[in-house]
Amino acid sequence: MRRLVIALLGGPLVAAGLLAGAATATTGGSDGSDDGAAVTGTSQTAPDLAPVDVLQVTGLFDRVVIEAIDDAIDDAAADGSQALILQVNSGGTIASPADMTALIQRVADAPVPIGIWVGPASSARLYGLPAQLMGVADVTAMVSGSRIGHTGRLVDLEGGRTVDFGAATDRLRSGTLSFQDARALGALKLDTPDVGVPTIRSMVAAMDGVAVDGVVLDTVTEGVDDEGGAELQATLVRFSKLGLLDQLMHTVASPPVAYLLLLIGLGLLVFEFYTAGVGVAGVVGAGCAFLGCVGLAELPARWWAVTLLVLAFAAFAVDVQVGIPRFWTGVGIVLVTAGSLVLYEPLPGTGMSVGWLTMIVGIGGAALAFVVGMPSMTRTRFATPTIGREWLIGELGTAVSDVAPDGVVDVGSGRWRARTNRATPLRQGEPVRVVAIDGITLEVEPEAGGARDYRERRAATTVDET
Repeated sequence: MRRLVIALLGGPLVAAGLLAGAATATTGGSDGSDDGAAVTGTSQTAPDLAPVDVLQVTGLFDRVVIEAIDDAIDDAAADGSQALILQVNSGGTIASPADMTALIQRVADAPVPIGIWVGPASSARLYGLPAQLMGVADVTAMVSGSRIGHTGRLVDLEGGRTVDFGAATDRLRSGTLSFQDARALGALKLDTPDVGVPTIRSMVAAMDGVAVDGVVLDTVTEGVDDEGGAELQATLVRFSKLGLLDQLMHTVASPPVAYLLLLIGLGLLVFEFYTAGVGVAGVVGAGCAFLGCVGLAELPARWWAVTLLVLAFAAFAVDVQVGIPRFWTGVGIVLVTAGSLVLYEPLPGTGMSVGWLTMIVGIGGAALAFVVGMPSMTRTRFATPTIGREWLIGELGTAVSDVAPDGVVDVGSGRWRARTNRATPLRQGEPVRVVAIDGITLEVEPEAGGARDYRERRAATTVDET
């Protein structure tokens, strides 16, 4: 796993935090990252301090995230890191309870101290079973404004370890706590001031001097600068994220992403079927549909709802071939709306997984594409540049494909969708005669024995009925 190794800058605010035995507020970027330009004074990396690893985790916990945390623990132990910090922002988990219990046990028994920091933005959350990681981690902290909770029933661990939130246990089981409430009830394992821990730098500085299993963490030391004055020297902080492929798999397992990928893929496949393109839309559509299905396989998706979405696009395709949105377009809109509303089972404490904005984009995009876009594309493909089509009645042409009863014919240097009587099917290459026009569809009959135009055919039908 690639790691970006950066020097953790020190400064007066960090020094004040060390003297107080806690982290203080530091000036950082809007996303909670450190902004070196905002720090006054000088600092250097202390070469004699063991590094601290940071793994950034965002989104729902799935098998990819669980494996990444397992690997990060192993790497931290193998590289001699003095601690591993998990920077977390997650609304829950789609992993099985057994996998999450194993992860919580792994963190509880980790050979290196584990710190969990809910951040970096004030909108950060840690809900569901992943929130129980804070009950077994060695050091825990939050950004002011973030929330934790909806832990559910606490899992049973081996080796005598327990998930401990102190007096906050009952409230966290079915509710959430802000930083101030979690701090007041003893749910956090750092005695930080009211501003919380705003940056990774503050988190590492606050861990300095914390004893874990009899070992005191040493993340900041005091040295001498070039002018003989005192300066702070901090440990190396090594950041890591998911690899490219792992990030892709983690992203497609997001409820809104998997949902939109499936709709886009199905729409492009229908588009490719009714266009004379070179297959680009089909390849992209197949790829999107595949990734959407991969994501849905990881998510708590209702497969009968997925079936409704597939049937919706099959219904759309019926009207696309005639170039006019009719009954089946309405059926498709109803089916895609119903499938979208019930696609996912809600995660504990998070409510709807897709979100209204995502559903509006999905349903609105499908409706717009098949009410306006696709019919216009079909009419453009089968239309001719000639204004007025009455002259086509009585014209001769050739069947491009079998017309039995629907097919495609070549008339007047243009290709048209055609329909014939079931009693007189036409084979590819046979001559045809146009007898009527229905929208953009030509009604044709065999050249030999066919009526000259729709008036002759109507008259013949009247005589037969008489």
